[in-house]
Amino acid sequence: MRAAVLTEFGAPLTVREVPDPEAGGGEVVVQVLAACVPPYAAEVFSGQRKYPLQPPVIPGIGGIGRVVHAGPDATRLGVGDLVWCDCTVRARDDALTPDITLQGWSSRGDGGARLARYLHDGAFAELMRLPTENVYRLPHEAEDDVARWSSLGVYAIPYGGLLAGTLQAGETLLVSGATGNLGSAAVALALAMGAGQVITPGRNRAVLDLLADRFPRRVRPVELTGDEATDLAAMSAAGGPIDMVLDLLPPSAPSTATRAAAMTVRENGRVVLMGGVGMLGGPDLALPYPWIMRNSVTVRGQWMYPRPANVGMIRLLASHALDLGPERVRTFPLDAVNDAIGYAAAHGGPFDRTVLTPSAG
Repeated sequence: MRAAVLTEFGAPLTVREVPDPEAGGGEVVVQVLAACVPPYAAEVFSGQRKYPLQPPVIPGIGGIGRVVHAGPDATRLGVGDLVWCDCTVRARDDALTPDITLQGWSSRGDGGARLARYLHDGAFAELMRLPTENVYRLPHEAEDDVARWSSLGVYAIPYGGLLAGTLQAGETLLVSGATGNLGSAAVALALAMGAGQVITPGRNRAVLDLLADRFPRRVRPVELTGDEATDLAAMSAAGGPIDMVLDLLPPSAPSTATRAAAMTVRENGRVVLMGGVGMLGGPDLALPYPWIMRNSVTVRGQWMYPRPANVGMIRLLASHALDLGPERVRTFPLDAVNDAIGYAAAHGGPFDRTVLTPSAG
């Protein structure tokens, strides 16, 4: 098969022939039809984000594919099925605290690194091998636009945060990082799940206006100044009481921005941290102990999403509760993978999707 290979950090990906993957017990091989290229992919491949990838590696974070081989443990999947391939792989030998790797992308701890060495390669290839439990059948309508449906992987991440924070219908949510690629997805998703209103802080006025225009009456934009006290007051006044805060700010964001957003939450409110603050050094997040304790605030982290979230996302898309129609999708063939990475970096705004189509043509 042909695949895009990261040979070393800082080098362009190389498209070349590599051996076809062979499925072992409890595994599936799929033909990859569409895989999203994240806006920050260039930062990963340059080494800037310090992800624990081990080159040479075929990168990629899941996608849409067609089953070409299913093992004997697959009782519902069959050859030819159109499927979503989830990159979040959990070790099978500890149900309580499983080691995790994001196949072809990242991992957590020594156990995750061991798992990553076995399930080493991701979706930037014509074929991909995955655990059976990471493959989910898609409805027939997904056949009509697999590139657009590959946005499922973008939405699944904030969906994990919204589930972790137990967002309820009618509640007010503040999305910290709302003007970014993941943050804007969180806004659309929260409204599809029934949020009463979503407060969208950010420094890009044009993007704030775009969100408000797409979701009139239910989005409350707040233009930030960079001053922590001023921004905290402005966000608090935008539409409180705020029931939940979801932070999706990138590693380049200052911890003060996350702290200001978090401290807008009401008494007995919830704060879910999914961003990258502190991952590249600099001051870590420091929330006041007395404020958390006396206001009975719940603060929790969430990395990616639980396995059932994949089924929930597929249902949201199939029911059209979440509309993918406004997505701006640009596709690239496998040979143009480096062009795709550059395009994604330059088009990482709300509802922009860059998609690699490894098996096209």
